[in-house]
Amino acid sequence: MSANHTRILHREPSRDLPVAMSGDGPFVIDSAGKRYLDASGGAAVSCLGHSERRVIDAIKAQLDRLPYAHTGFFTNEPAEALADHLIERAPEGLGHVYFVSGGSEANETAMKLARQYFFERGETGRRHFIARRQSYHGNTIAALSVGGNAGRRAIYEPILLPASHIAPCFEYRNRRSDETSEEYGIRAADELEAEILRLGPETVIAFIAETVVGATAGAVPPAPGYFHRIREICDRYGVLLILDEVMSGMGRTGTLYGCEQDGIAPDILTCAKGLGAGYQPIGATILSERIFETITGGSGAFQHGFTYIGHATAAAGALAVQRVIEEDGLLENCRLMGARLKERLGEAFASHPRIGDIRGRGLFIGVELVEDRETKKPFDPALRLHARIKAAAMEEGLMVYPAGGTVDGKAGDHVLVAPPFIIGEDHVGMIVEKLSRAVAAATAAVGIAA
Repeated sequence: MSANHTRILHREPSRDLPVAMSGDGPFVIDSAGKRYLDASGGAAVSCLGHSERRVIDAIKAQLDRLPYAHTGFFTNEPAEALADHLIERAPEGLGHVYFVSGGSEANETAMKLARQYFFERGETGRRHFIARRQSYHGNTIAALSVGGNAGRRAIYEPILLPASHIAPCFEYRNRRSDETSEEYGIRAADELEAEILRLGPETVIAFIAETVVGATAGAVPPAPGYFHRIREICDRYGVLLILDEVMSGMGRTGTLYGCEQDGIAPDILTCAKGLGAGYQPIGATILSERIFETITGGSGAFQHGFTYIGHATAAAGALAVQRVIEEDGLLENCRLMGARLKERLGEAFASHPRIGDIRGRGLFIGVELVEDRETKKPFDPALRLHARIKAAAMEEGLMVYPAGGTVDGKAGDHVLVAPPFIIGEDHVGMIVEKLSRAVAAATAAVGIAA
């Protein structure tokens, strides 16, 4: 759609966009009939692709029964059933769900829930949140405040809330040559304890972190032992642990909850994207029994709310999504195809002088580009290499999710690959071939020798 013929304020108003018209499995089809293999799930959203009839039929059936009823007056069957489904499979200790419309709302809710928990306990002096640099937790003011995405924060800095940011757990970039992975993980985690002590333990509400870092740094998994130490530190000082699984949860990394692979349970967990797979807007904040009981046994009300929480149609769609994932064994496929995709990317870029790292879990994979593989020096941000790769991939009929500022918020380029869980071996081959050509075209366009 031409920028001169739209009434929408698009993300980049000066850029023309193709018009998406229909979906076919993992493909999006535009108004000209061109097919795009959605190798990023949009933004790690469309885990079932774009034409799953069981989900569409469930949404239609719910619309015939009841589209929406305000939660100030009613609960509804789809929301109750979805909550049961999520809690029955949740990490130990998590017992209740608060449904919202997306990831930013889920993290905003988590922050307010954590503050009210301590208020109900009489610990009213707790006011600080600690997060990490090179993170992202959403675009509302509070969520952006704890996020560490420098580019998204920049123009809003004067109106953001105060928050502490410690170093990310980013092994490719930050592990010293004299450290094992485990030693690095412990060192990175120990920054949390130092910051809690600096602020005063009695003033800290929570530490919030992405289980696997998403768009800001490109599918960065935690080092071994990192979250075990984080959990120990939080428990030592009575600080809540909030895990943001908006991108990495709901099967994206190969298990329903990403933290299952780290052997820990948070006090609050947020999810969205893959929860509803894009068929309806929905997110969730999942809280521990301890937090639930403190609030219900105290004031008896959570001082928070949005108009569309617990939306019946959205919940019906999300429940159908989760049932399809189980019925079709898609978590297993996510693990198998994720391993295969990572292997194929490794083979394709094994000798490529500009590919520094290929990382991730399941179908959540990051490819980081560097000017020099030995020094890990990033490219000049002025080249906007990530944007060129995205454009070149679209020409190839491939959707990937590149971003800049990978290293420090300014320098660094990566490509996030997060295709639907339904892909097979043929799709893996297409992703690797098309991405290889896109990287070659983008680097050649700025005179970078491969």
